[in-house]
Amino acid sequence: MRRNVSDHAEKKVVGVEALLQLPKTLSKPNKKWQLAFIKIYCSRTLLNCAKHAVRKQGLFPRSLSYTAIDLDHHQEDEHFKIDTETLNDLVKNKNQEKLESLGGPNGLVSALKTNTRLGINEETEEIERRRLTFGSNTYTRQPSKSLFYFVHGLKEGWYDGGSIYVAVFLVVAVSAVSNFRQNRQFDKLSKVSSNIKIDVVRNGRRQEISIFDIVVGDIVCLNIGDQVPADGVFVEGHSLHVDESSMTGESDHVEVSLTGNTFLFSGTKIADGFGKMTVTSVGMNTAWGQMMSHISRDTNEQTPLQTRLNKLTSSIGKVGLLYNGKKTKSDEIVNAVVEMVAAAVTIIVVAIPEGLPLAVTLTLAYSMKRMMKDQAMVRKLSACETMGSATVICTDKTGTLTLNQMKVTDFWFGLESGKASSVSQKVVEMFHQGVAMNTTGSVFKAKSGTEYEFSGSPTEKAILSWAVEELKMDMEEVIEQHDVVHVEAFNSEKKRSGVLMKKKNGQINVVHWKGAAEKILAMCSTFYDGSGVVREMKEDDMIQFEKIIQSMAAKSLRCIAFAYSEDNEDIKKLKEENLSLLGIVGIKDPCRPGVKKAVEDCQFAGVNIKMITGDNIFTARAIAVECGILTSEDEMNSEAVLEGEEFRNYSQEERLKKVERIKVMARSSPFDKFLMVKCLKELGHVVAVTGDGTNDAPALKEADIGLSMGIQGTEVAKESSDIVILDDNFASVATVLKWGRCVYNNIQKFIQFQLTVNVAALVINFVAAVSAGEVPLTAVQLLWVNLIMDTLGALALATEKPTNDLMNKKPIGRVSPLITNIMWRNLLAQAFYQISVLLVLQFRGRSIFDVFNEFNARSLEKKNVFKGLHKNRLFIGIIVVTVVLQVVMVEFLKKFADTERLNWGQWGVCIAIAAVSWPIGWLVKSVPVPERHFFSYLKWKKRS
Repeated sequence: MRRNVSDHAEKKVVGVEALLQLPKTLSKPNKKWQLAFIKIYCSRTLLNCAKHAVRKQGLFPRSLSYTAIDLDHHQEDEHFKIDTETLNDLVKNKNQEKLESLGGPNGLVSALKTNTRLGINEETEEIERRRLTFGSNTYTRQPSKSLFYFVHGLKEGWYDGGSIYVAVFLVVAVSAVSNFRQNRQFDKLSKVSSNIKIDVVRNGRRQEISIFDIVVGDIVCLNIGDQVPADGVFVEGHSLHVDESSMTGESDHVEVSLTGNTFLFSGTKIADGFGKMTVTSVGMNTAWGQMMSHISRDTNEQTPLQTRLNKLTSSIGKVGLLYNGKKTKSDEIVNAVVEMVAAAVTIIVVAIPEGLPLAVTLTLAYSMKRMMKDQAMVRKLSACETMGSATVICTDKTGTLTLNQMKVTDFWFGLESGKASSVSQKVVEMFHQGVAMNTTGSVFKAKSGTEYEFSGSPTEKAILSWAVEELKMDMEEVIEQHDVVHVEAFNSEKKRSGVLMKKKNGQINVVHWKGAAEKILAMCSTFYDGSGVVREMKEDDMIQFEKIIQSMAAKSLRCIAFAYSEDNEDIKKLKEENLSLLGIVGIKDPCRPGVKKAVEDCQFAGVNIKMITGDNIFTARAIAVECGILTSEDEMNSEAVLEGEEFRNYSQEERLKKVERIKVMARSSPFDKFLMVKCLKELGHVVAVTGDGTNDAPALKEADIGLSMGIQGTEVAKESSDIVILDDNFASVATVLKWGRCVYNNIQKFIQFQLTVNVAALVINFVAAVSAGEVPLTAVQLLWVNLIMDTLGALALATEKPTNDLMNKKPIGRVSPLITNIMWRNLLAQAFYQISVLLVLQFRGRSIFDVFNEFNARSLEKKNVFKGLHKNRLFIGIIVVTVVLQVVMVEFLKKFADTERLNWGQWGVCIAIAAVSWPIGWLVKSVPVPERHFFSYLKWKKRS
């Protein structure tokens, strides 16, 4: 019934329910009288309700012969037993009393028609019902900026004369379109980066779905480094600690448990432990969504180079225009002074490369778009420039150099290697406990199918697969027979995880450990042999086990050991000594195809590759040799491979002395990686670092370029990085290096092209102003040269694709000058030729040089500037447009641009003179230049 039905009517309804319960002792006649009374009573009750009836539009024609009563009392409340408002208030205000009134986390799960173990029904109708009732997990975005938002130069563009206006308008149009496209690209990148994959349980099956597909009632699996995808309540798990700094600003981690705080907020990060939560609010109904609705985000990010250049060119441009517009005819003396000042400012304006910020923007935006196709998502624009200067890349092993497709290929029970069939049933049962109870993964088998589905990290999936297929483990049965008392989640520092458990209704607490083989071995004093007999671990046995681990590691296997103990008295702390070793398994993770060539390409390009891994030193060495990181020469060097603890224990002076010689760091912690990055930066290296774990965040932030992994990387790692490698492949890292060099090279090409133009124009105007007292190039001509020609030049040169030749050069490094000796050689030669011709012609003619010089700028060092020209259609198109505009300006805009029309002969002479710049460019590139920069000699003389 609707709530607007009167209390009197509600009482009658209750009375009807009482009347319907007829006493069994009544006779048949009395029963008939009783039923008749009930009918009359019900009729009167319905007539009373009719006063509060809701007429349904369009269902029936209006008539006095019926009454429509709305009995759809809030469908969401009837189906789910809880409404959206209550759910939002529950987590937002951490309303523990309300949660207890619902029956705690279990009661909430029941109210949302879900199940902690099985999750929700994954049928489309059920998902859609939940989405309609509680909303979708998407946030309202700020509307994209229109093209006219970027047309910010028009208000500054009306100066003395329509010609200047047209020139500025053309530049503004090109800049606006460029910035508009760049903004749209950022929007696309933002959508990709926001589409996080989340593990949920539906129909008893753990599966990966998009964060946007989560609905209220979903059971979400959370592990270290995961982002909480929506507001929810903790229902199961151990040692869960959450970083709520994104919501509260507090750096201290908050513990979440069934006995204390059970609430989880969208956007926060899992700092430690693992668990499950049921989703209570999604999208704009979450605390994060409500906060984000009040924040306007602007994705226009500029590199430091762009910011400085924009500021410089803008301020000088305004000064130049200010003087240019103050001409007056009232006083000839004042007019003469103003003209002189205007001429001086014009010279200054000519010297500033106005098109450079646009060239930088274009090349960065273009490269970002192309890099997405090459499996690299740029999060920060400046990373494009910086990657081109990288001198060292510190890379992870697992998933980056290897495929991250792990499989158990070797196992030892005691000192014997063999099959599970030959092992004691007692040992097998203990393995079942140790694998099933001490894991963050899961096993699913459909009722109709015979295939198992394994979920979790690659290592967990490999161990679960081995236990199910080789040891015939029934994971559900083991879990049902045991209770978890305490859990110590896997930690990258300790490299192990443990569980304290007992049998249901049992008294004995049993501890199981799993982790890096040598770490677990050090905790053991006894071991089980294949027949199930416990033996004391003597010194000879310990040496034998160490040899087994080394032999497995030499085959590039990751060694995982299992240990066990029964006498664990403390229920809050797991026993860490005098354990019994159950066995050791070796997991194979093959190298990625093509990774060796990518490593060799980087090394050939002068970039030093260092592998930092958590594996033991023997596995790390074997993989490094297989990938080509360690050469035969390096293997002879004892300092090339070492463990993280050894590096950590060095003094700062020792670290700085040895860090460049280190090629492989095994058994390293995230802090060791951070230390290495810091040392390399102190030595002047430009460092790129790959990382996928939450604890990698400090190293990713410290590095010049942080490269996170798109598949295995946690959200914390991705947010700390500059570039996300979408396929986790080291070959993509090498591609990013090539693109970085391409960006830097394209900017250098444009600088050479524009400085040639500006140096020539500056000298011509200066010489003319000194000798004749006036500048030969008018304001319109200078604007044409500096803005239009340079804008088109930026478009042409900024979109050159990377070539393999870029990987043949040494890295640029941190202190190398932007304008190299080669660039000075090329631009001074061309500028000298242009100045000589223009002086002979008494300053007549100018921009036709730029068309031919644009070809010279395509390559800084190669003599053949036409190589690959047919592949760059954009360059050819821009050259055609430039030529057409030049012809139009000379032939049809005489008054507009103060030009003289040319006949066919004159055009031929102009083209011939300008074409001489090609052979000059070819000859000049044969002139050798010193590696040491020209200006360094001046500094040296100054010091002496």
